[in-house]
Amino acid sequence: MHIHLKFWTLCFPIIIALALISCEQDRKVVEIQGIYGNPKALWDKGLTLNELGINSIFVHSGSINQEMIDKAKSEGAKVFAEFATLNGKNYVEKHPEAWAINEKGNKIEAATWFMGVCPTEPEFRKYRFAQLRELLVNFDLDGVWMDYVHWHAQFEDPKPILPETCFCDHCLANFSQSTGLEIPGKNTSESAAWILNNHEEMWRKWRCKVIFDWTVEIKQIVKEIRPKALLGLYHCPWNDQDFDGARRRILGLDYDLLQETVDVFSPMVYHARMGRNPEWVEENIEWFCNRLDIGNDSYPKVWPIVQAHDDPGIISAGEFEKVLEGGLSSKSTGVMMFTTNDIAKSTEKTEVLKKIYLNK
Repeated sequence: MHIHLKFWTLCFPIIIALALISCEQDRKVVEIQGIYGNPKALWDKGLTLNELGINSIFVHSGSINQEMIDKAKSEGAKVFAEFATLNGKNYVEKHPEAWAINEKGNKIEAATWFMGVCPTEPEFRKYRFAQLRELLVNFDLDGVWMDYVHWHAQFEDPKPILPETCFCDHCLANFSQSTGLEIPGKNTSESAAWILNNHEEMWRKWRCKVIFDWTVEIKQIVKEIRPKALLGLYHCPWNDQDFDGARRRILGLDYDLLQETVDVFSPMVYHARMGRNPEWVEENIEWFCNRLDIGNDSYPKVWPIVQAHDDPGIISAGEFEKVLEGGLSSKSTGVMMFTTNDIAKSTEKTEVLKKIYLNK
């Protein structure tokens, strides 16, 4: 009896220590506690990034300046630039040759707030890559986050806009050259119908490859100028079945290809804008991490962007807390929210942000 008591007296502290070490090893490492949008709204309120637990800012490339970078870094934050890759607004109007064409041979109409561009138009490619080079030369960034990397569509709505594109001369010639197919038809409409009726899967694969090639080119530029910078992707969060597989079929996003170039995926899990409940965020991130077979310490990583923005409706502090936690679920190691302004104007949301970020 006394021997057993002595044994447990000696062993119990060791067992407890081992259990604590195991728990410490299993504890998730959260790398990124971010915000999306100019941090000026927080600074104007006398707040600092580090006192809120923010260690990263994600800002549209056109809003970045050296003063912002210096101030953010002085408060311990990394700086990532959002790069609006295939947004053709203000470009296609001046360069109609870059206007995407639908299966009827007509110019696509702008979606509610988004205007796509033909991804194969040579001059647009030169234009965008030159902008990227200038951005990277001018600023020492921690990474570039590609946005609008898909064929023309609008997915951030309960009823998304999903047109068939692009059947312009550039795309038809590129598809023909890539596949060896001679495309018949007296006009664009007939050519498009022949492709979709006879070689649809080949067409879908080619479109995915076009999008993938953009990420290949962008990564080469990033690594050439800023070798340590990460390449991230803001993207549609639909699973493989949503809207009849439209993420791959219409948008041209093939995860199996994209994970070869993308360092960090940032699913745009805007629950309210997409007509979903807050619980969907965690469900989606778990699905996505499993779909990509995300590891604990390897790339690619998953850092979602969740919704704090009050449109449609009001995102309550409790709802914001749920989606922020959902964004950090499964194998996600970072999160950010859309937008900084919505945090700054709400004391309750600011407190939620501090609660989650400072306790991780």
